[in-house]
Amino acid sequence: MAAADPSRPVAIMSDTPTIVLDHVSKWYGDLVAVSDLSFSIGPGVTALLGPNGSGKSTTLKMICGLLGPSTGAITIDGLPARGDSKAYRNLGVVLDIEQVYPYLSGREFVRMNAQLQKLPDVDAATERALAIVEMTDAANRKVGGYSKGMRQRIKLAGALVHDPNVVLMDEPLNGTDPEQRAHMIRLMWELGRQGKTLLVSSHVLSEVERFAENIIVIINGKLGAAGNYRTIRERIDNHPHIVRLGANEPRKLASALVTLPQISSVRIDKDGRVFVETGELRDFYRMVPRLAKEQNVRLTELQAADESLESVFSYLVER
Repeated sequence: MAAADPSRPVAIMSDTPTIVLDHVSKWYGDLVAVSDLSFSIGPGVTALLGPNGSGKSTTLKMICGLLGPSTGAITIDGLPARGDSKAYRNLGVVLDIEQVYPYLSGREFVRMNAQLQKLPDVDAATERALAIVEMTDAANRKVGGYSKGMRQRIKLAGALVHDPNVVLMDEPLNGTDPEQRAHMIRLMWELGRQGKTLLVSSHVLSEVERFAENIIVIINGKLGAAGNYRTIRERIDNHPHIVRLGANEPRKLASALVTLPQISSVRIDKDGRVFVETGELRDFYRMVPRLAKEQNVRLTELQAADESLESVFSYLVER
């Protein structure tokens, strides 16, 4: 898949997309946060992927109307994303900033959101939202005493209390423990299956694989790539990667690795770790354990040494 062309919107999910950004830029004086960003998404779960400082949060804040673009247009269900209350009625937002009222209980916080939405049955909507995020048992505790993961979930309850069709989530898995993370991912999938449009930001590539059907890649405020996870992951894996290995006999392992046709180079650092460059990452991961067993070498480490998003984006973006 070629890098996305920022001269036109990219329809990710649907011929009738829910969210559309058309040549959107945002700058603060001489600082350009987002540059000529165009994409469109429909129902389902889409990840907004990029390293910290890439423009993800700015993009989400523009979509939900908290910021106005310097140039370009953003619509939600055909309505302007900023300044139209009808668009807000169908929108739920979970930002990464910790702006919650610590003196309120979880139930009071969610109920406040239901009241702000002027829902006909505030109490019923509150209890429904608490149940969705599995926070009913902790609902009477003060938000200020919640863990980071619990605050994420109570913020999500507040965002879902009016049953919006569009949900924006900024790094929602930050601070969650494994059980909370699994629940949050299941919930995102369920909301997507219900036909809602979710745009979820993340800077963790392996995390995105668990919850997103499609990915929008942003680097330095620009659109780098767009498509389904499998396609983008294959593009990443087909480029040369550096893999770090640890073993009880690193020189013996390195000597065996250097004979393999998939390997471009092998080196050993001063700490005895083996670094291998390969353009066939998946095949390499499959065959290394077998090779180590054949050589009677015990592996103690096997992981990509260049899996940072900065490295990943260098593979995705045409330079």
